[in-house]
Amino acid sequence: MSVIRTNNPLLTATAFEGQGKFGNFAVGAKAGHMTIQGAVNASMVLMGICIASAIAVWTFLQPAAGRSALLFPVFIGGSIAGLVLTMICCFKPKTAPYLGWLIAIAEGCIAGGASVLWTMYVERSAARAGASTGVVGSLGTGLVLQATLLTAGIAVSLLIAYKTRLIKATENFKLAVAAATGGFALLCIASMLLSFFGIRIPYIWDSGPIGIAVAGFVVVLASLNLVLDFDFIEQGAENQLPKHMEWYAAVGLLVTLVWLYVSILRLLAMLQDRR
Repeated sequence: MSVIRTNNPLLTATAFEGQGKFGNFAVGAKAGHMTIQGAVNASMVLMGICIASAIAVWTFLQPAAGRSALLFPVFIGGSIAGLVLTMICCFKPKTAPYLGWLIAIAEGCIAGGASVLWTMYVERSAARAGASTGVVGSLGTGLVLQATLLTAGIAVSLLIAYKTRLIKATENFKLAVAAATGGFALLCIASMLLSFFGIRIPYIWDSGPIGIAVAGFVVVLASLNLVLDFDFIEQGAENQLPKHMEWYAAVGLLVTLVWLYVSILRLLAMLQDRR
């Protein structure tokens, strides 16, 4: 049987196997099995919690409120909490229905914190250039609305393309996305470790042409991971995974969407900084 690959740390399974198994997860549980509609419902609940959390963080950390010192603690705290809880779900999928809402709150802290961080970055860049963009606190003219609409547009477009089979999650496609994501993850880890010794990899994190190209590549990579997530949900339903896997899949999809949103936000900020 075919192997499912996805670079989201949650949405993984080693293989389809006979005798009622999907990777390491037993199927045909008495309480019911995973359905696409169930995964969609769980995803909507978690996305609602994440959006509410992001809006709260965005409002609370506005520069005018004088709480800028809390920006990094909230952002880093949300990142660490999200990572730890996600890893728990990876090893204990049955905890997904219980930890999912906590992960959604943590992801909201990441999205909201990144929104304030990058809009402040653009504001400072504009101030140095003698102009004011007014993006902080103004969704209509700022980066947040643009990034939100682009994220939603990309997700919907890819879902339609996947359902109409314009994009097929073939084994070669999965291998290519897996290799690219793994390579970029190694680059990020190497960059972080080198920074502890005062060494900085040039160009790729700057607002120059190379940095913008890398940021664009990350957006494409996050988008392609959505296709693999859709494929996992569809095939998981077809192979009747246990009911709790609906929440497991929903958490994984949420993590990918937040990654895509933050990547788009960063790219837009870098492009605006170049103006």
